Amino acid sequence: MPYAGVSWSGDGYRLAVLDDTGEPVAAPAWFNAADVDAMIDHLHTIGAPPVVVDSTNGILDGRMMAAGLVVYRADPHLLPPRPDFGSVPADVLARAAWRDLGSLVRLDPTRGTQTGREHVLRRDEQTSAAALAAMVDKHRCVTHGDRGRPTLALTFDDGPAPGYTAQILDVLRRFQVPAVFFCVGMNAAAHPDLLHRMIDEGHTVGNHTWSHPFLPELARHQLLEQLERTNETIEKATGAAPRLFRPPYGSRTPEVLEWLRPVDSTMVLWDVEPVDWAMPGTEIIAERVLDTTRNGSIVLLHDGGGDRSQVVAALPRIIEGLLERSFRFVTADEFVTGGR
Repeated sequence: MPYAGVSWSGDGYRLAVLDDTGEPVAAPAWFNAADVDAMIDHLHTIGAPPVVVDSTNGILDGRMMAAGLVVYRADPHLLPPRPDFGSVPADVLARAAWRDLGSLVRLDPTRGTQTGREHVLRRDEQTSAAALAAMVDKHRCVTHGDRGRPTLALTFDDGPAPGYTAQILDVLRRFQVPAVFFCVGMNAAAHPDLLHRMIDEGHTVGNHTWSHPFLPELARHQLLEQLERTNETIEKATGAAPRLFRPPYGSRTPEVLEWLRPVDSTMVLWDVEPVDWAMPGTEIIAERVLDTTRNGSIVLLHDGGGDRSQVVAALPRIIEGLLERSFRFVTADEFVTGGR
């Protein structure tokens, strides 16, 4: 059985495949962020081997699993130190599977990249509660808007992704509804035209890191590099650096929040999450949003990172249902400024 590893760097992804003796099947192949579908097709042509990513690469597994591939996560204790910007090499990831596939975490499409350590996320949220509250008090973080006003903000994470992001923008334009798109740097670099369209149509572009990593497993300088490179890419495409930031998975620890203190941006979390990335069904996504949205809500949806056809299909019903309840759609910028 062959084993595949996918690494990332500033210029795209590298794919390495080893055979059942641990020897390379071919020289590593390079794919830019716009060629992920081609990489998935290539993996299918060589027999759809298990694919290994590390915890700094949180943007590929959803697309790969939606395409029928089996994806594993190799955690840091199994790997050598990673570079300052990028993951460990692709062949090292493939070799981790060849050496001991059972030591890796097989990802579940309904649980996502953090399969098996959801308890870590919950624990970190609890231990960070006081530090987060201090950031909210200092207007460095927003978790919702004014509970006394019938406003809400739609937000979309993990794009831009050509097909789904464009369709979501079409729906938003039809209803004249603004939104915030928290973009992953790798995808933003590959699709600057979609960032142009977001700005031209009145939306806000935010920073969602470069590769969608699990932040507590980064060093301080690695986290800041992720943010800076993404800011530079978005500014190059739109003319302005983003002022809003969303941590992947909402991941945080008191130490991570301290590292973010000097960063010139406001962290935006959410209070409505339909878990659309797990593809529970169009009706369920719409019902979860409509049932849990209240004054000042920030709704978390996704335009990238996997099959987002259910989000596209649910969005008109979500918007129509909220308009019927006399909600006014704003971008999270208004919540950051307190509606001023």
